[in-house]
Amino acid sequence: MSDASGGFDGKTHVLPVRIYYEDTDLSGIVYHANYLRYMERGRSEFFRAAGIARLAQLDHPEPTAWTLRWVELEYLRPARLDDLIEVHTQATSLTGARMTAEQNIFCKGLQLTRGRVEACIITLSGKPRRIPQMLREKLSPFVLETIG
Repeated sequence: MSDASGGFDGKTHVLPVRIYYEDTDLSGIVYHANYLRYMERGRSEFFRAAGIARLAQLDHPEPTAWTLRWVELEYLRPARLDDLIEVHTQATSLTGARMTAEQNIFCKGLQLTRGRVEACIITLSGKPRRIPQMLREKLSPFVLETIG
């Protein structure tokens, strides 16, 4: 992909990410917490490519923002300095209040990590809210399963 923001391959969003010195430890291997940062970028670009530019609605009467309820991440092999990795994001389900996504990171066709996240919308005081219909309509074409 030539676009730095990636794009969809079917229902999977693919984001290329170059590994820089700042991403690694002294041995040139990516620091483990950075994979979560790459996944966050992947989700942000997934939303943007689906037509959702802002993940926080701060100018509404009741401001809301997307947040994560849980994350699972399995490390399979490391990325290294100068690697060009791909963050694959696939929304697996969309319910009234939550979106679940699988996020996998690859380098040269080899899987580096396997991850799953559950995202939801909350108010700034932490109260959960249903996903607005307008967002559901934009996300639905890219979700494997839509419920309620």
